[in-house]
Amino acid sequence: MCKVIAIANQKGGVGKTTTAVNLGVGIANAGKKVLMIDADPQGSLTISMGFQEPDKLTDTLFNIITMVANDEDMEYGYGILHLDKVDLIPANIELSTAEISLSSALCRESILKSYIEEIRPDYDYIVIDCMPSLGMLTVNALTCADSVLIPVQAAYLPVKGLQQLIKTIHAVKRQLNKSLKIEGILLTMVDGRTTYAKDIVSQVNEVYGRNMPVFPIEIPLSVRASETSAAAKSIYDYDPKGKAANAYEALTKEVLANGSN
Repeated sequence: MCKVIAIANQKGGVGKTTTAVNLGVGIANAGKKVLMIDADPQGSLTISMGFQEPDKLTDTLFNIITMVANDEDMEYGYGILHLDKVDLIPANIELSTAEISLSSALCRESILKSYIEEIRPDYDYIVIDCMPSLGMLTVNALTCADSVLIPVQAAYLPVKGLQQLIKTIHAVKRQLNKSLKIEGILLTMVDGRTTYAKDIVSQVNEVYGRNMPVFPIEIPLSVRASETSAAAKSIYDYDPKGKAANAYEALTKEVLANGSN
C-alpha cells in the first residue's frame, strides 16, 4: 500500500529539497515505485531533477490543482513526468498563485488529497517537497500525507522555529487528517566537529524526543551534498562514497523499516 511522506519546514535552507531528492531516489534504488511532487513555487525539486528552466514547463502541479479545484476533466496521469528512477510532478513560479485560487475553492485543504487518492495505487511511496511556509499548499500536503518528515538544520534559529510547524501539524491532524504521523525530525548540516552542533543535537533530542521520533541518523555538513542540486544528481550518483551518501542511505533504510501504512 502506498505511503505518502510530506517533507516540511517553514524555514528555508535546512536541506529540505536535498532530503526529498535523496530519500526519493534512495527508496527507488531499493526497488520501490516512487512519485516525487514539487509543491514549492521556487521549483527547487524540479531543478534538482534536471529541469533547469522549470518556468518553461507547461504541465505542472499548478495546472493539476487548478483543474481539480475547478472540477475540470483531467486525463489520468496528467502532469506526471517519467524519469530514469522516479516519476515527478514538477512545479514552477505559477504555483505561487495557487494559494489565491485555493482560498475560494470548496474543500480547499483537500484539493491535493483528492488527486493523490486517484494515483496512489500506482506507487509504493509518494514524496512531497513542501514550500518553506505554512500556507494553504503546505496544509494541502499535510492533509494528504500519511507522515511528515521534518529536516532541521543543526542551528539555534531553525530549531526554534520547530514549535510553530509542530503546532500546524497537530492542527491538521486534529481537524483534517487524523491519521497523520510525524515520521521523524531529521537533523541536517551537522558539523560534528563543533560543540555548538553537538549541543543543538542534544537539545532537539531532549526537548522533542520525548514526544516524537528523532532520527538517530544525522546528515553531516557537506559541500558535496550542497552541490547536488546544481549538478541535477542524487548524492548516490554525485558522491557515492561520501559521508552524506552513507547518511541518506541509512535514512532511507530507516524510513523503509517504518513500512507502508
